[in-house]
Amino acid sequence: MKKTALFLIVFYILNYGNISAQHNTKVSMVDRPNTNATNTNYVSNRAPLHPLSFIKLPVGAIKPKGWIEQMLLLQKDGLSGNLGEISAWLDKENNAWLGTGTDYGWEEVPYWLKGYGNMAYIFDDKEMLAETKEWLEAVFKSRREDGYFGPYIEKNGKPDLWGNMIMVWCLQSYYEYTNDERVIDLMTDYFNWQLKLPDDMFLKDYWENSRGGDNLLSVFWLYNITGDKFLLELAEKTRRNTANWRQRSTLPNWHNVNIAQSFREPATYYMLSKDSADLMATYNVHHLIRNTFGQVPGGMFGADENARMGYIDPRQGTETCGFVEQMASNEILLRMTGDPFWAEHCEEVAFNSYPASMMPDLKALRYITSPNHTVSDSENHHPGIDNRGPFLSMNPFSSRCCQHNHGQGWPYFIEHLMLATPDNGVAAAIYGACITNVKVADGKTIEITQETNYPFEESIRFTINTAQDVTFPFYLRIPTWADNPTIEINGTPVNVNLENGKYVRLERNWRKGDRITLNVPMQLSQSVWHVNQDSRSINYGPLTFSLKIKEDYKKVSSTETAIGDSKWQKNADASKWPTYEIYPGSDWNYGLVIDDKAPLNENFEVVKKAWPSDNFPFTVSGVPLEIKASGRKVIGWDFDRHGLTGELPIKENLQFEPETENIVLIPMGAARLRISAFPVYNP
Repeated sequence: MKKTALFLIVFYILNYGNISAQHNTKVSMVDRPNTNATNTNYVSNRAPLHPLSFIKLPVGAIKPKGWIEQMLLLQKDGLSGNLGEISAWLDKENNAWLGTGTDYGWEEVPYWLKGYGNMAYIFDDKEMLAETKEWLEAVFKSRREDGYFGPYIEKNGKPDLWGNMIMVWCLQSYYEYTNDERVIDLMTDYFNWQLKLPDDMFLKDYWENSRGGDNLLSVFWLYNITGDKFLLELAEKTRRNTANWRQRSTLPNWHNVNIAQSFREPATYYMLSKDSADLMATYNVHHLIRNTFGQVPGGMFGADENARMGYIDPRQGTETCGFVEQMASNEILLRMTGDPFWAEHCEEVAFNSYPASMMPDLKALRYITSPNHTVSDSENHHPGIDNRGPFLSMNPFSSRCCQHNHGQGWPYFIEHLMLATPDNGVAAAIYGACITNVKVADGKTIEITQETNYPFEESIRFTINTAQDVTFPFYLRIPTWADNPTIEINGTPVNVNLENGKYVRLERNWRKGDRITLNVPMQLSQSVWHVNQDSRSINYGPLTFSLKIKEDYKKVSSTETAIGDSKWQKNADASKWPTYEIYPGSDWNYGLVIDDKAPLNENFEVVKKAWPSDNFPFTVSGVPLEIKASGRKVIGWDFDRHGLTGELPIKENLQFEPETENIVLIPMGAARLRISAFPVYNP
């Protein structure tokens, strides 16, 4: 008996990890959830598709709290929530999407509805739900007998399906929220129509050809619900008619949003092909663009609108559309692969790059935002940036794509704060305060509250609220940057070696009021950008820091400073929606003084400040973290002939002023003017 018992204990530890005596909890470190299990509570990939590592909960199951809720409230009261009174493409009088006219608006209506509708579902807001339903009811009414829906658009004699790709995503979210079977009927008929379309008529326009992976995702979404075999045939057809994102050392095009959005297509097709070459192609594109144009902080790459050789300095930027599409790609790839890398990269873009692309009240945005960005005016800076026109000012009327598309960023982020797992458990891979209602085990619904000011705080606290005891696994991502992370259950430390870049799996009989606390101590680190003059960026945990620059805001006319293809409604009140230019009110041409012989924490001091009273940490005055540093002004580093932040000085010719000054660094996301990649003076 004793030998048998010992054998069982050893077998259990080898297969399931440690058993914490204090908690009666099975604890293990895993690279991914076990996809051999099948979740019985939520729709996931059905055979022959490769199993998902994580399963998204229906929209509305996760309610944001803390600063993320404040961010979404600002979005609701800001540009995304009120775009209907500004945008000409959302004018209801002559709108092809509503069936009231011929102005189809192409991508603008579904782009806007993609974010607005999901925001309505998250808030359960009656007025927003009614507005969303008005547009979607028109979509249902637009169905043709042959299966097509929406405004019919032709380019060069071929149907342009790009706008419909986005609208189908809007319908999927609506189905998650309502279970309205009309969505399934419409998508089934529409995809049958696509299957009958000859290959030489399918996905041939530039935009739809680049972004065919979005169509593929929707095909799989419907297949997982209906199991209709024709959808797998359509998936093959979509793949062969989509741009080739599988090339080793080049890309089909260098448009920044296409790359951020379309690089996920090979991994999407991997769900069907199970060919590892498809999966690796997605990783290759991610690293290829960053090796060439992404040697900058913030997680993105300097493409402006289109990446160009010779323009790799951190003063090159990314479209606001690029930020939100990159976040969406990361979230999708996290579900497909389970790789913590995608969760961490999503946070990097969401915390460091995306917030500074908009005004603090979220009522205006700029087309291009850069890691080194020290003026935000309405001038034409071409060819310093790829775009011709006023692409740097914060204008609510400009940039018709980003104006409508930016609203998806925070709703989609919120929808991925908690995920279901194949073994009927729950996972937190991307962190943020929220309350989640989720089904676990054999269908029991529980509530999990996540409390934290992360990434401005090192503690993430979860509380289980369940009507009855229930056994299920709970996965928590351990960030790669965490310094000796720890975990507690009900105040008692869990005896486990938490491995960075993996998940800790906690399985136990959970009871009402059980508390889990994950502590992820942050430490200073630096990134060295060798191809960009050995410039450096300073990080603290997931946050990258920028020079604190005094921001002088100048209110200007939105209509007079709008980009050339902007359109607004005839009754739009431009005075209610002003544009802001931002100018530096203090010097910005500093290099960091770093003694490489001393530890990094002897060169910098992290200062933690009071949490902002408005619960919004992404402003110069409200950010609760600062770093005290030393700097020297760089001689000759100034605005260039294009009126842009000058390129980083050549490292072999760096010249500094003799005086060392005290300077302050703040998180990138709070700095709308910023230097984030610094020259370095070594004393």
